[in-house]
Amino acid sequence: MSHDSTAAPEAAARKLSGRRRKEIVAVLLFSGGPIFESSIPLSVFGIDRQDAGVPRYRLLVCGGEEGPLRTTGGLELTAPHGLEAISRAGTVVVPAWRSITSPPPEEALDALRRAHEEGARIVGLCTGAFVLAAAGLLDGRPATTHWMYAPTLAKRYPSVHVDPRELFVDDGDVLTSAGTAAGIDLCLHIVRTDHGNEAAGALARRLVVPPRRSGGQERYLDRSLPEEIGADPLAEVVAWALEHLHEQFDVETLAARAYMSRRTFDRRFRSLTGSAPLQWLITQRVLQAQRLLETSDYSVDEVAGRCGFRSPVALRGHFRRQLGSSPAAYRAAYRARRPQSDKPAEADSSGAPSGPPPLLHPEAGPVPLQTRRTAAASAVGSGAQLSASLPGQRSGS
Repeated sequence: MSHDSTAAPEAAARKLSGRRRKEIVAVLLFSGGPIFESSIPLSVFGIDRQDAGVPRYRLLVCGGEEGPLRTTGGLELTAPHGLEAISRAGTVVVPAWRSITSPPPEEALDALRRAHEEGARIVGLCTGAFVLAAAGLLDGRPATTHWMYAPTLAKRYPSVHVDPRELFVDDGDVLTSAGTAAGIDLCLHIVRTDHGNEAAGALARRLVVPPRRSGGQERYLDRSLPEEIGADPLAEVVAWALEHLHEQFDVETLAARAYMSRRTFDRRFRSLTGSAPLQWLITQRVLQAQRLLETSDYSVDEVAGRCGFRSPVALRGHFRRQLGSSPAAYRAAYRARRPQSDKPAEADSSGAPSGPPPLLHPEAGPVPLQTRRTAAASAVGSGAQLSASLPGQRSGS
């Protein structure tokens, strides 16, 4: 699912300087960046596909720092251009950043700021959003990144409106996307914006990908909290919640266990995770239901009770909103693609399966994910989520 917002008036009024054209695309690479994400804009904008009806872009590959750029597998790349080439580009793409915990080079940030001031369109794919945020280009704007890094982005840059549900966010002159495949989605969106649906469709056919994907990131969420919460007093409360999902309790219960008012608890929880506690709790219950549907023979009514939902109707509503399917249809689809030799795992008295529960993964389908550990910090580190789609929240178009 994508999100297009109306750009701020000053951004809408900003014009490209005379030497910049949007079809000139600068891709900014850094040492340590993953080669897959880095190659996406190179493939989309750097190959002449005019024979297939795709208008041509001019690509400038720029090194964001000196020396050979090391990438996946120890490969070394040499960029043909330096930061000075960004001054000629009307579109600047940062496909990835090597570490969400280290600051990007100030020279690169200055180049991005100048490009933006002169009207260039700035694009951050996946962790490239951290570079845009470090440059101040996401302040006060909606943005997204890979769901796994969204809480860190929200915590480190509180003025950025991080939405981990979206595949990409178009805020006019600044655009961001989620992980690998969503980078392709955003690049196709740029081609569609520049040259129309026919050109984007032609490019999608050449890449053998859908021109538009429905849905967002919520079906892929691993519900993990940032590691730094492990030392926080809230860790014990969250760990308790994960061990008692089969019981009926609400956020007021969690706030009381933390010896906080509901308002203080909500604010503290959101500052640590980027998610409201009610959203987190509902998604944990849905995730537990997902595991039981995959690993047990409980009826849907029984699953609802074992996940703390007050009724099967509540389970069905939240399950469909977060996973796009009814519980019964999800179980049928899961079992249809599961090897016949597999058997449902037995569950303990709390409703938790005894084996490691599967979780939907973007590429590989259900994969094992350990969600309960003995240490409170470890339990917290494997138990939370980003933000889930709930009634009344605005989805992208």
